[in-house]
Amino acid sequence: MATTKAKYNIKAVSQLLGIQPGTLRAWERRYKMIRPSRNEAGHRLYTDDHVRILKWLMEKVNKGFTISQAVSLLESNEDALSSSTQSEHKTELDKIGDELLNSLLSFNENDAQRHLDHAFSLFTPETVAIDIIGPILVKVGDLWEENRITSAHEHFASQFIRSRIGMMLLSIPVDGMLPKALLVCGPNERHELGLLIFALFLKRKGYDVIYLGQSIAGGDIDIVIDEIEPTYMFMSCTLKKNIPITVRLAESLQKQYPDLKIGLGGYAYDRLSELDKKRIQPFIVGNSKKAWERWLQAT
Repeated sequence: MATTKAKYNIKAVSQLLGIQPGTLRAWERRYKMIRPSRNEAGHRLYTDDHVRILKWLMEKVNKGFTISQAVSLLESNEDALSSSTQSEHKTELDKIGDELLNSLLSFNENDAQRHLDHAFSLFTPETVAIDIIGPILVKVGDLWEENRITSAHEHFASQFIRSRIGMMLLSIPVDGMLPKALLVCGPNERHELGLLIFALFLKRKGYDVIYLGQSIAGGDIDIVIDEIEPTYMFMSCTLKKNIPITVRLAESLQKQYPDLKIGLGGYAYDRLSELDKKRIQPFIVGNSKKAWERWLQAT
């Protein structure tokens, strides 16, 4: 596909867009909106998609936006680029996702690393996590529930993804001016990968994320809240049977900490009836980037 072939060096991109190479490198390091690949000499190589994204950002900067505002606008507006580009992105995302899934189910870690590195060279970490890794987690879970793969396959895929997202979380700087967000799985929950993706989303937006992962002992959450005084608390459920106890905990904590903004997410909530969803609507964060953005803006 022409748009995903890396063919422009940084000098060519600089001349095309009228941006200094040093500025371009600084933007990439700070905002990670694109990840160009490297040739054998270690020089950056850009695709048509990279150039299109940079051109869009430059247009916003020339209209008076700061680069941070432009990047934030791009990340929160999935329709910012042309529909043809979106279609090409979707096709490439699906292709890479299928290749990565096949590698994971074949226990081929080297190929999985290669496919994931390729994804990061084309798309932002947020896009890779939400649009590639997220669907893979759903597919792996479905295959395991249908007895089409073994628990060993599920564990290998989960551990690989957990490791990569964990490294990404550690590498992202924190904006101390933005609020703290406490993330933990709901009671009795052990499936944390969806929560990890949401943690990456929040941290990419600059939030100070305190990630606890799997559910903790009853009563301990109060101690953590009292100690760190978070603005937000998010709990995740993958198993539908754990929703009632998680909702009861959320309601109890809301009474105890009226200023705490509590959100509930995870694939289990997608399986609820519309009536049940309506009863706990203020808590439900959703399972897409747009839904997350709306929930944060509303609170």
